[in-house]
Amino acid sequence: MKCPIDGNELIITDRAGVEIDYCPKCRGVWLDRGELDKIIDRSAEQMAPPPQQARRAESARHEDDGRYRKKKRRGFLDELFDFD
Repeated sequence: MKCPIDGNELIITDRAGVEIDYCPKCRGVWLDRGELDKIIDRSAEQMAPPPQQARRAESARHEDDGRYRKKKRRGFLDELFDFD
């Protein structure tokens, strides 16, 4: 399949069980029907911490005095696509 933007051949790759088509030149990404839904579902599963872990994190946030900041957690989409 050709890239609709620059006409280069699209490359098909599998990312976490989701097959995506992308252009190596313009870095455009094209998804087939249902693939975006799969990405969103897997992202939601990955981002939701287990209930006990969420309670510990919440209590730790209340106990600290602001000196400790957690590093922002990267999502499923960050692994799929290079947003840098």
